[in-house]
Amino acid sequence: MFQIKCIVFTFDKTPSLSFPLIVVVIMELQGPLCFVLVLFTLVSISQARIFYVGGSAGWVPNPAQNYNEWAGRNRFQINDTLVFKYNKGSDSVLEVTKEDYDGCNKSNPIKKFEDGETEFKFDRSGPFYFISGENGNCEKGEKLIVVVLAIRGGAKQTQTSPPSTSPPSTNTPSTSPVPSSGPPAHSPPPPANGGASESPSRFLVYAFTFIVCGVLLR
Repeated sequence: MFQIKCIVFTFDKTPSLSFPLIVVVIMELQGPLCFVLVLFTLVSISQARIFYVGGSAGWVPNPAQNYNEWAGRNRFQINDTLVFKYNKGSDSVLEVTKEDYDGCNKSNPIKKFEDGETEFKFDRSGPFYFISGENGNCEKGEKLIVVVLAIRGGAKQTQTSPPSTSPPSTNTPSTSPVPSSGPPAHSPPPPANGGASESPSRFLVYAFTFIVCGVLLR
């Protein structure tokens, strides 16, 4: 049967790094199997990421870590998801314009979420502005700017930081409410630092690819 060379490039955007981790596997396989492996790899590349705002502390006033500083250390792409965890009934998340963000204006939100565990999926590139819908919380630092990059893939990109914001208000002894109980049993716990969480399917794809490669290269 006709033999072909198959080169599989697997790109994995690692949250703690500003450049892609590239794993190159060169193998000599039967044509159809090579096609299947390439297809699996392409599916894995398209997997989006989940970011937990505030990490284990969640979406709260007087956060221990400034939300915009956290956002500046991460890369956000179209189809990635933000998860806001907060006490349902005593807090909320508002998507607002830049002007309303700057003024902590809650009266005219683009979208409002009050479910206690809000998932917000990015459907475009550019800046997104979020504030708390609870009186006084935005002024206590419960606000966030996220800048979403336009291209996912191997193209050269520079780390984009959120626009500068007005200085945070003077720190006062924190009386942050205790975050709501942990996520449901079917949900993975948020990373302590709010970093990206991977879908288990991505790791299954990698495992399948390398197991098959190991068997065929013996």
